[in-house]
Amino acid sequence: MRADLAIIAELVAPGARVLDLGCGTGDLLEHLQTDKQVNGYGLEIDPDNITACLEKGVNVIEQNLDEGLDNFPDDSFDMVVMTETLQSVRNPNQTLDEMLRIGRECVVTFPNFGNWRCRAQLSILGRMPVAQHLPHSWYDTPNIHLCTFNDFERLCSEKSLRIIERFVSDANHVNRPLMNRFPNFFGTYAFYRLGRPHAREDAV
Repeated sequence: MRADLAIIAELVAPGARVLDLGCGTGDLLEHLQTDKQVNGYGLEIDPDNITACLEKGVNVIEQNLDEGLDNFPDDSFDMVVMTETLQSVRNPNQTLDEMLRIGRECVVTFPNFGNWRCRAQLSILGRMPVAQHLPHSWYDTPNIHLCTFNDFERLCSEKSLRIIERFVSDANHVNRPLMNRFPNFFGTYAFYRLGRPHAREDAV
């Protein structure tokens, strides 16, 4: 299993009800079903990925994330996961709300536009960055809402979302000492485990 999916798997409790948004070929859910006995479902739009999920015995629903999650009632899941997709959805702010409506917690991962390599390309070359974690040129990128770790944490603060855990890594999903001290400068990817605002959690 990919290194980033292994990190996410550690954040999921055994036996949890899990929804994986943009589940790809279902590798994470297959692992969670086998090793942690989760009750999992994935959302995916690519037909080949859907076929791969079904071949692995992963429950998958064909659905475009930009169309919302209205088909799921409140508190349908213990954990909702979205891996490197937040920056490519049309309304990430709304998507976060929906994730924490249907799930008690969520895990979100995304690349850091504030990484020093991106800053260097912008300041020295005057061009939109292209890096290992952001490999597309400005004209063909699927990323429409790039952000930094600071941007994301500010949004969480504005929405009163609880940051339960944060793991910062390099492009190979390995944590380095400087990343913990200066995450927004040296970090390449972040893994956030989020909880609902306390007032809403207490009301459930």
